[in-house]
Amino acid sequence: MEKQFRKKRKAFVDGNDCVACGCCVKVCPKHAVEVWSGIMAKVDMDKCIGCGKCAKECPASVIEIREVQL
Repeated sequence: MEKQFRKKRKAFVDGNDCVACGCCVKVCPKHAVEVWSGIMAKVDMDKCIGCGKCAKECPASVIEIREVQL
């Protein structure tokens, strides 16, 4: 019997272009995003529910919501 995997949505940040403005941090309902060392946003995958609010708010458009298998 083949094991079934669920697909979930998660946020991913392109760290090379993130300007660490913190807009994503303010809108995340699960507090899954933080600005790391004042350099870039970082997503806690355990907390992220993939709602997309951070991606919509990002002025640099560097956050993307992707499906991942769990």
